[in-house]
Amino acid sequence: MPLLSTMPAQLRIGDLAQRTGTTPPTIRYYEAIGLLPPPTRQGGGQRRYETAAVRRLTFIRRCREFGFSIEQVRELVRLIDDEQRDCSAARDIGRDHLEAIRRRSAELRALEREMAEFVDLCETGCAGGPGSACVPLQALTR
Repeated sequence: MPLLSTMPAQLRIGDLAQRTGTTPPTIRYYEAIGLLPPPTRQGGGQRRYETAAVRRLTFIRRCREFGFSIEQVRELVRLIDDEQRDCSAARDIGRDHLEAIRRRSAELRALEREMAEFVDLCETGCAGGPGSACVPLQALTR
């Protein structure tokens, strides 16, 4: 006897949100920008999603968790939808994104060093007087 799916054939927006760890406004946004296909509508205009929307929305959410931009997610979605495209495009998108993360990480490390210097200056140069005479704040003007 085959196992029956416990997932209904059609989901309301709240059910889809719960199953995918998103929110209804996020789902509506992804519909509006074309990442998520428009659902069918029932009486009163209520959205009804096919179970395939769970996989699509989970994919989109995970891509966003990785920090992919909306345009990168759009391209990855197109890649999934097109059986004729070579999946090496996903590698290229991932590689570009990794390079951007590494650049941003280097920028954050530099910012951390500068902030540590500022805090050290505050600890040694702050006499507790008025802000207008604060040596560390004055140093930021130079």
